[in-house]
Amino acid sequence: MPNRCASYPHTWKRLFEFFAALFGIIIISPLLLVVALIVKVGSAGPIIYHQQRIGRSFHPFMIYKFRTMRPGSDADGNTCTVKGDARITPIGRLLRKTKLDELPQLFNVLIGDMSLVGPRPEVAQYVEMFKEDYKTVLSVRPGITDYAAIEYRNEEAILARYSNPQEAYAKEILPAKIALYKKYIAEQSFLTDLRIILRTLGKLVN
Repeated sequence: MPNRCASYPHTWKRLFEFFAALFGIIIISPLLLVVALIVKVGSAGPIIYHQQRIGRSFHPFMIYKFRTMRPGSDADGNTCTVKGDARITPIGRLLRKTKLDELPQLFNVLIGDMSLVGPRPEVAQYVEMFKEDYKTVLSVRPGITDYAAIEYRNEEAILARYSNPQEAYAKEILPAKIALYKKYIAEQSFLTDLRIILRTLGKLVN
């Protein structure tokens, strides 16, 4: 598929997404406060969870989410989460199901680490496994949503079917997601981004 990045320069994409993220944060600020309060009251630990991910041109950054797990849950290096995972708090299950835990990533967009639309950012472990592929994937900023995020919206339920979720993720799920990341990069345009955003919102309300 032809790459239409030339008609949708990164500077214009960045400008649009900066103001879209700023507007979004202002509009949903009451919701952000409510979710923050629920997380704080629901279980001990910080409100915001942060984790290092690999961004554009292989530069690491901290991704922000509302905390959905008990503190220290990822200390064993297990980066895969499955449906029914005992590490997830009761409130966390609701936040993950509704994707409300992803809302703090609007601040990642605001500061320039992420885009609204783009390949989902990965941890270094998996980027290293597929480094050649990620030379293409990380030619753009990672995003909050994209084709793969829509296709694998129920990823936790899919991984729960496997006896070894981490192996399944590395050998089956991630390669399929990488193919969708490359599809997005090849088709990248303002209209593509708009369609993906609308499809994402549609999935959230269904």
